[in-house]
Amino acid sequence: MFERYEAGEAAVLVHIDFSDEDSREDITELRLLVESAGAETVGVITGSRRSPDRKYFVGTGKAEELAAMVAATDANVVIFNHALSPAQERNLELICQCRVLDRTTLILDIFAQRARTYEGKLQVELAQLRHMSTRLIRGWTHLERQKGGIGLRGPGETQLETDRRLLRGRIKTINKRLEKVDKQREQSRRARQRSELATVSLVGYTNAGKSTLFNALTVSEVYAADQLFATLDPTLRKLDLQDGSVILADTVGFIRHLPHDLVAAFKATLQETREADLLLHVVDSADENMGDNFEQVQLVLKEIGAEEIPQLIVCNKIDLLEDVGPKIDYDGDGVPIRVWVSAQQSLGLDLLEKAINQLVGRAILELTLRIPATAGHYLGQFYRLDVIQQKEYDDLGNCILSVRLLEADWHRLAKQSQGELETFIVETAAIE
Repeated sequence: MFERYEAGEAAVLVHIDFSDEDSREDITELRLLVESAGAETVGVITGSRRSPDRKYFVGTGKAEELAAMVAATDANVVIFNHALSPAQERNLELICQCRVLDRTTLILDIFAQRARTYEGKLQVELAQLRHMSTRLIRGWTHLERQKGGIGLRGPGETQLETDRRLLRGRIKTINKRLEKVDKQREQSRRARQRSELATVSLVGYTNAGKSTLFNALTVSEVYAADQLFATLDPTLRKLDLQDGSVILADTVGFIRHLPHDLVAAFKATLQETREADLLLHVVDSADENMGDNFEQVQLVLKEIGAEEIPQLIVCNKIDLLEDVGPKIDYDGDGVPIRVWVSAQQSLGLDLLEKAINQLVGRAILELTLRIPATAGHYLGQFYRLDVIQQKEYDDLGNCILSVRLLEADWHRLAKQSQGELETFIVETAAIE
């Protein structure tokens, strides 16, 4: 049996260009990911194909070239800038005689290194277990069959089946613990809503400067470094503005083709983004891939259900650009849409706070709604926001509901209902 090597420091990278735009990756980004994981690049294999090879992903000739480079450089890990199937990983390990990782496994490994909190560690373990569940057969081929003979007869379950059962049990346990953490986060969110503090969430491509900006705005000491996924666990701080205060949340950075296992595992953490009143979309204005990275973040926001939340674009790192100073760009209605800043040099932070102050209005609505019995599902949304002041029913079974909530929350609910909620309004009692 082929014994798998432990992951090491010397890595050979493999990057293939495909004609399909959706399958393309960035070789520079792969180098940064490998560096963030703590490995040293000792060789790079590149090529182009129309579609992946079923056996080796790269084709037989390229696989032999890869094996030769591994032997010549004494590399002990091969890292692909693409997603590999379990069969492809195993076939490549057999020909290269070393550990083979794909892009997803590499990102999961970086997340495992960065996790600091109890919740973060649980989320990373859950993502790793889900990813591992499709790859168990690769490491246990010598135990796939039951053995016969005296002393070797077991309970009728192969080692692979045992591992899968244990894996399912562990995933179930982690999900229960994460549900408990999610309930605790929900209580914290409700407390913030009752205090009528808006939540502003920092989002953006990884290494765009979100944590540096967070530290500059809140005078905090959140870990910030020039590496991918320096921030994993969300951090919340109070930010005082001219007309009040908001809660500023620093979240994990996004990346193109973010593994679905990670999106599912980080459901509780990403909830801070989904429930925010405003998203500060931080972009690296000095990055030549700024436009593409912007679109990738928009795709992830859509995947987690946060595409409807208002955004303010924060063009960071203007100190690396020529003839660009701090400024605010407005739309035709005089609403801020873009702010140019340098978090590292503390340039334009006052303009950013001014723009946030303009966008996060604290207007309070007091509404009376007549909700028919057929639309009772809306009651749950008002209960979750904890905004119900009074509730009674008329003779026809309609729910007469008095609510007091933030104008931003009402507009979000109305939009989600495609305007149906607005047809239930009996009166608007007050606007503060």
